[in-house]
Amino acid sequence: MDLSVLFLGTAGSMPTVQRAPASLLIRRGGDRLLIDCGEGTQRQLLRSVGLPDIEHVFLTHFHADHFLGLPGMLKTFTLRGRAVPLDIHGPRGLRALMTDLRRIYGKLSYDVRLIELAPNEAVELDGYRVGAYAVEHGTEALGYALVEDERPGRFDPARASELGVEPGPQFGLLQRGQAVEANGRTVHPHDVMGEARPGRKIVVTGDTLPCDSTVAIAHEAELLVHDGTFAEDEVERARQTGHATARQAAEVARAAEVSMLALTHLSSRYFAPVIEKEAREVFEPTIVPRDFDVIEVPYPERGEPVAMSLREHRERTRPTRC
Repeated sequence: MDLSVLFLGTAGSMPTVQRAPASLLIRRGGDRLLIDCGEGTQRQLLRSVGLPDIEHVFLTHFHADHFLGLPGMLKTFTLRGRAVPLDIHGPRGLRALMTDLRRIYGKLSYDVRLIELAPNEAVELDGYRVGAYAVEHGTEALGYALVEDERPGRFDPARASELGVEPGPQFGLLQRGQAVEANGRTVHPHDVMGEARPGRKIVVTGDTLPCDSTVAIAHEAELLVHDGTFAEDEVERARQTGHATARQAAEVARAAEVSMLALTHLSSRYFAPVIEKEAREVFEPTIVPRDFDVIEVPYPERGEPVAMSLREHRERTRPTRC
């Protein structure tokens, strides 16, 4: 199952020539989850992967740079004749916000379902869940953790054969968790399957100060996407505005023992290498993605997360021709 993050907007509160406001797209198999929807998000999608029929939008909080792209995107879906419902999730106050925005986007051709999430609530999806947790930003704000279900252990075909199971359909039944009859005895899945393997975890903080909740939620995550608005020379301004410095985010990543840290929401006063260098002094596997960069997140046994351009990602995932 492919799992990747496409960075659509990595700027701080104001867009720049190179960076759009906050938004990222998590792609897991055929699922598309949009986290935040800053101004111009639908255009960023069109410039990269097209405008898919996203089924879930997760807003971290209600500062304008994180939701101003919603009205235009919702209207575009209607102009394209969308009929599939759209679920929008966010902190308390989501319904009031969307009531105000309805004056802008008007009547839609599809249902929009609004789900207000409290910290520690989760949205259960097929094979994984997206859990909300509280972050510290001076307003009601949530981070999100995508956590996959455990995977079955590895199937041991040699052991199955020893127990008299014939290769073929019975192998498949055992791998799907069903017992089979072989040589007059019942062979159970645990007889031929290894220990269950953990799924993958991606944590996205949105805007936040460094906080213990992120350390706990992101423990051993494959990827942590963290606010990295400022460098350490503006640590007091970061505190006053509810943001993190690159060094602080790196300290969170190190404490959480994540595999990779991606810093986003960069202030326009910094170039990416400055932020990246500061963070890497504390936590070496840190990157500062550009808009349209992709991080592929493989299963742990297949290696570490890999950052690349969208072009490189397309080349890696392009079907091979016989």
